[in-house]
Amino acid sequence: MIRKELVSLLEKNILLFAKLSERINRGQVDFGEYSRQQAQILIRLYLSGKTRLKDLAAREFVPAPNLCAAFRKMERDGLVSRTVDENDRRNTWYSVTEHGVTLASKFIDMFHQAVATMFKDIDKNDEEDLIKSFKTMNGILMKLESRNA
Repeated sequence: MIRKELVSLLEKNILLFAKLSERINRGQVDFGEYSRQQAQILIRLYLSGKTRLKDLAAREFVPAPNLCAAFRKMERDGLVSRTVDENDRRNTWYSVTEHGVTLASKFIDMFHQAVATMFKDIDKNDEEDLIKSFKTMNGILMKLESRNA
């Protein structure tokens, strides 16, 4: 059955991506005084723009109290700013400060460099096949995501 094959391949790829991600994070990306989770939260906030805590928590499947604790540290360090919504005081908006943008960009650049290093010796044909496959996969996954949003 095609669904079984799809599920099996997806599972294998998720595990492989997790291994590659762990190798990158473990050996080649230095987050300094921040945990990997804090760095990822900062990057996601930077990429998504101003957002409410509960929306980011839901989108990233992270418990809101975990995000709140991370945001408190990042706010103290001048990476994140918090603004109470004037129209609905129950809502608090978070955004990345200039200092946070600099650090998030640095983390992203380190990640890109780590990926480039990991794939530096890949065969040109394999690279082209991966690019084509990723484009196809991204298109399909984006359609699924927009239907399930």
